[in-house]
Amino acid sequence: MKSIVLLTLALLLSLSSQAQDITGQWHGKLSVQGMQLRVVFHIDKKDSSYTATMDSPDQNARGIVVSSISFNDSNLRLAVAMAGIEFEGKQITTDSIAGTFKQMGLTFPLNLRRDNSATSTKPIRPQEPHAPFPYQTDDLKFVNQSAGISLAGTLSKPSGVGPSPAVVLITGSGPQNRDEEVFGHKPFFVIADYLTRREFAVLRFDDRGIGQSEGDFANATSYDFATDVQAAVRFLSTHPEIDAERIGLVGHSEGAMVASLVANNNPDIAFMVSLAGPGIASDLLLLMQREAIGRASGMDSTALQISLDSSERTFKLIKQHENTDSLKVNLRGLFKQLIAENPGQHLPQGVTEDQLIEQQIASICAPWMLNFIKFDPARVLENVSCPILALNGAKDLQVPAKANLAAIEKAAKSGGNASIEILELAGLNHLFQECQTGLPAEYGQIEQTFSPSALKIIGDWIEAKTK
Repeated sequence: MKSIVLLTLALLLSLSSQAQDITGQWHGKLSVQGMQLRVVFHIDKKDSSYTATMDSPDQNARGIVVSSISFNDSNLRLAVAMAGIEFEGKQITTDSIAGTFKQMGLTFPLNLRRDNSATSTKPIRPQEPHAPFPYQTDDLKFVNQSAGISLAGTLSKPSGVGPSPAVVLITGSGPQNRDEEVFGHKPFFVIADYLTRREFAVLRFDDRGIGQSEGDFANATSYDFATDVQAAVRFLSTHPEIDAERIGLVGHSEGAMVASLVANNNPDIAFMVSLAGPGIASDLLLLMQREAIGRASGMDSTALQISLDSSERTFKLIKQHENTDSLKVNLRGLFKQLIAENPGQHLPQGVTEDQLIEQQIASICAPWMLNFIKFDPARVLENVSCPILALNGAKDLQVPAKANLAAIEKAAKSGGNASIEILELAGLNHLFQECQTGLPAEYGQIEQTFSPSALKIIGDWIEAKTK
């Protein structure tokens, strides 16, 4: 999944230190499960105070306000409160900083270099829709009463006479806006445009705590996101231009898991489309994902096997515990053992072994991660009775197609659901782009946002189920 990361011990080089001025443009790359995400900090100083903004060019996000910044004794600290982001680094030379990037309990090494001449070029995205549109769009808000939050989204409606069948789009893992914007692509914008042109109303909305939606994303789980989708369905069911008996769900990656939670024993859901959704237990999926990406990216086989073995032991321990406090105690013991078994690993500069272990524990024990590792999609899919379409790309390395499609089909049929169709789409990756390798590193380099043939399959199937 876009933001799922296997939690293994970090490897950083030792660096020396000297203090320098900190203003200017600082560029770095986050390595996240085979993906390279560019990060840019723009730092200014007026009098004795610093201000900063952050860009994520590969996610087409620019000018994000840094809520707090400090620079003392060569140590830089930045925070983006709205996104739960923290960066801590030490200036090593005039134009280099070594540090760590944290978000939602996850920690990644991030080294920055100053380059005031560099510019961020907006990628070419020919499928991105442009106004005027042959349909209506309304930016709106609806309430999740159980969570006490307001969620913001966009409802696109056909211009013809209603009431219309409707689709709720459900984003994948990680903080996502209503367009599921990532690597400069807006797949949900493309899907919504296509389906609305085919006479379906489409509601897409910002994740809780993201964009204009209220709530706390960092401490939410898939079950919490399911209540947000349920609120979206309730909102649509009372809309005068929507047919309440023809409301369905289209979920991507983790969003397909969330869709199954909402459709579980729910007669209000008319259909469900799983886009790169998992069917096997999440701990096994993470191991399969790690191995597929590691091999495809040329990772050293010995290092890959150490990573897989360490992750497998970690997941096993997590599944044995219900109490988080006791889990943390046992994780400390396991991580000390893993470090002792692999003495060739180096610690980040200025970080002790105990500090590194505590960072890993904080990452693993985040609510979303604990819930995800213990989640088995099959147990939920067995209770989904509405028609299901499950699509996976044959080159998807994050949710490999064959194993997951087979598991989805088996689970649905074991629960008595005969209305299920599974399709493995040749040449497509996790984002349903036509690709070469399927590696996440390709996502931002590919101009295509979403395969037109996949869009047609989705549209034709929904049309057949809503006649």
